[in-house]
Amino acid sequence: MDWANYLFGFKGRVNRAKFWLAALIIVCWMMFLAALVLLAGLGGKGASFGFNVDDVFRAFDPDSYKSLTWAGLPTLLVKTSGTALFVWVYIAVSIKRLHDRDKSGWWMVPFFAIPGLMSQFSDRLPDDSYWVMAAGAIVFVLYIWGFIELAFLPGTSYPNRYGPNPLGKTHVSRGGGRGSGSRSRQGWDQQSELE
Repeated sequence: MDWANYLFGFKGRVNRAKFWLAALIIVCWMMFLAALVLLAGLGGKGASFGFNVDDVFRAFDPDSYKSLTWAGLPTLLVKTSGTALFVWVYIAVSIKRLHDRDKSGWWMVPFFAIPGLMSQFSDRLPDDSYWVMAAGAIVFVLYIWGFIELAFLPGTSYPNRYGPNPLGKTHVSRGGGRGSGSRSRQGWDQQSELE
């Protein structure tokens, strides 16, 4: 497997198993980097250190820059570079997962960007407004829909505009009518799904 393209590239397709593997790799990298920061003493005495998706959207919030100090600069640099790396890998693998579903990578905007921005700025919106509650419900539905699309639904079993099936097999529609002979019919193979 080409690990550089798998984790950092945006072309091609990945199946569900490789999507979950990338999520596991990201979590392991987060724990490793957080442990290094704490062992190096960059977090300060008794401090905790972690990564969160909200750190990405906090960069768009001007209020988050008001509490910056020189003492926290090394921790901030590690957190910023780590978060950028983790988000890059997540977006790259998610786009390839969307390609496996025969969807454009632009679906990451409603599945990732809009829910993240809504979460970051929700405390500044009026609490008693019906349109804010409706927007929150829509964003929640988008987030759940995106998670189901990426993590649980199978990809197309045939070559699509983004490349061949990552499982290496194709299926034909039932019926045997005109045009259906170009794809071979095979059953589900657990081993290739795990690969």
